[in-house]
Amino acid sequence: MAAPGAAATDLEVVRGKRAALFFAAVVIVLGLPLWWKTTETYRAPLPYSQISGLNSLQLRLMVPVTVVFTQESVPLDDQEKLPFTVVHEREIPLKYKLKIKCRFQKAYRRALDHEEEALSLGGIQEAETMFAEPSEQAEGSLTVYVISEHSSLLPQDMMSYIGPKRMAVVRGIMHREAFNIIGRRVIQVAQAMSLTEDVLAAALADHLPEDKWSSDKRRPLKSSLGYEITFSLLNPDPKSHDVHWDIEGAVQRYVQPFLNALRAVGNFSVDSQILYYAVLGVNPRFDPASSSYYLAAHSLPHVINPVESRLGSSAASLYPVLNFLLYVPELAHSPLYIQDKDGAPVATNAFHSPRWGGIMVYNVDPKAYNGSELPVRVKVDMVRVMEVFLAQLRLLFGIAQPQMPPKCLFSGSKSEGIMSWELDRLLWARSVENLATATTTLTSLAQLLGKISNIVIKDDVASEALKKHWLNVNWNDMKYEHTFHSSFVYYLCSPEENIYKIDFVRFKIRDMDSGTVLFEIKKPPASAWSSQWETSLSTTSA
Repeated sequence: MAAPGAAATDLEVVRGKRAALFFAAVVIVLGLPLWWKTTETYRAPLPYSQISGLNSLQLRLMVPVTVVFTQESVPLDDQEKLPFTVVHEREIPLKYKLKIKCRFQKAYRRALDHEEEALSLGGIQEAETMFAEPSEQAEGSLTVYVISEHSSLLPQDMMSYIGPKRMAVVRGIMHREAFNIIGRRVIQVAQAMSLTEDVLAAALADHLPEDKWSSDKRRPLKSSLGYEITFSLLNPDPKSHDVHWDIEGAVQRYVQPFLNALRAVGNFSVDSQILYYAVLGVNPRFDPASSSYYLAAHSLPHVINPVESRLGSSAASLYPVLNFLLYVPELAHSPLYIQDKDGAPVATNAFHSPRWGGIMVYNVDPKAYNGSELPVRVKVDMVRVMEVFLAQLRLLFGIAQPQMPPKCLFSGSKSEGIMSWELDRLLWARSVENLATATTTLTSLAQLLGKISNIVIKDDVASEALKKHWLNVNWNDMKYEHTFHSSFVYYLCSPEENIYKIDFVRFKIRDMDSGTVLFEIKKPPASAWSSQWETSLSTTSA
């Protein structure tokens, strides 16, 4: 009787072992993969190799230059060689990871009949009037006319002319090396009208080592989708001064044409305000020799913060705010003048602060107090004021005074306050700045995502980096915006046990039309593609 019972017990033991082994096999074969799949952090593949290769890109800025030769500008033997094309390329020396080259593609040809007629006139202004800027001329392109060596179109002591349009004039020469000599003159003029090292250094000031920029390089505003401009009248002594200014009319006449020309840079909004009993916050010093008061250069930085607290415009703004203040000093501190670092009075009686705005001191004419009861009526000369504010506005947007070649006649800005080739240069600089910012952001983001293992990367986020070939960019349409992706909201609080805080930034480049691309990017070898704001103030010269 014991034998059958023992056999049944052994059978149960064997059956239990088999069940345990089967259960373990199910757990290992099905359970572990299922658990791994349901608990894993989904990370869509990102183009890490392409992103790391961005640091080795070469940026080539294309400048098409049409060189038009008139009769008797070069020897007849050279005229028979026309037309032909010459390419000149130079590297812009900047200590930056992106190698930037400027490529001048010069297309030589003979002048047409209407061009010969215009260039045979007695003055350059008359000739320029006949040259209506063609609407089909591409942004960034230049046209250089070569006139006779003895032409009266330019003063005899001038070798070249740069106008407000995308046009220049240089003198020819009767020499066997005429094309080489004229070619060097054309390059000098083209370099002055296109990107220079200083313009690029200002655009890349946040990406360059400190030895490559100064306070002037950090003066221009950073690229943005929009800007807000506020004009403020500060009247600290309304009991003595009844100030009237036609700011609405001045904006329409002087500021709006300038902003219309800059519409490709961003959207602009303009407003104005009058602040009473608003003082500068710095006590001016009295000068007995001139019976006037003055603000020394070292005291100007202390003016910004007290005044800014009264403005109240930048706190709620989504875009950078530019403040332009017209300050009418109180009667007890009149007249008030601004001194430069050498102690000399500033001609415009104004100064500006990088990426903030400018302040102009407007003194009341002493004759206004003769036989008048207080408050005296003060009518602001808006022409003089807007001349200063427009000069400051140009500097804050990085439109500095161009460096002209020797013996070059310069006509100055158009009625809009900006020349066509200055706008091209500004858009070039903004494109390089946007490209540098996008490259730095993508590289840093890829490195950060590689270090944080539990952050989710969804398919739509991964496809954003490869949705368009973003390196082929039309600078006129290059815009970017910062958005927070919903899948990253949780990780804003405590990813990796509160070690990191992540702001996931995506760049959306809109309207990527390569039809009018003005620069090209040279890719690295195919193997690489395998898968403080600084407080600094400057006096303003109009």
